[in-house]
Amino acid sequence: MKRFDPNAGGDGHLGFQIAPMIDVVFVVMLFFMVMAGAVKVERELNTKLPGTAETSGPTDFVDEIVINIAENGEVTLNDEVMDAPASREMPQLRATLLRLKQGSDAAKAPTLVTVVSEPEAKYSRTIDVLDALAVAQIENVTFTVNEEE
Repeated sequence: MKRFDPNAGGDGHLGFQIAPMIDVVFVVMLFFMVMAGAVKVERELNTKLPGTAETSGPTDFVDEIVINIAENGEVTLNDEVMDAPASREMPQLRATLLRLKQGSDAAKAPTLVTVVSEPEAKYSRTIDVLDALAVAQIENVTFTVNEEE
């Protein structure tokens, strides 16, 4: 068998090499075999297209309570102004939250609260609102920041 010597004279052309092509074909075939096992058949996903749904009973929607904290310390609950900005104990907010929590517990529905704070609102005011939520034993609380437009 004659070996290729790059220092020897000649054109250096060995012809078409089939071994690297077979390697590439095997790698591509292996890729498709592996990926074929990962594809799920559409009927196995248990998806349903949108349409009318049959329900067994009435659907209860949970009311969300929104508490806004303004830059000046004013706190509103569902757009109703609560205690004065200087009030740290916030008795009106606490009483309202307790009443809402008791109503939700009686209806066996979760109490969801979203606290919306303006970017320049004081953190101490947010802590006052969290204290009022803790007194009312409300645990489902989410926070957002009121984006300025």
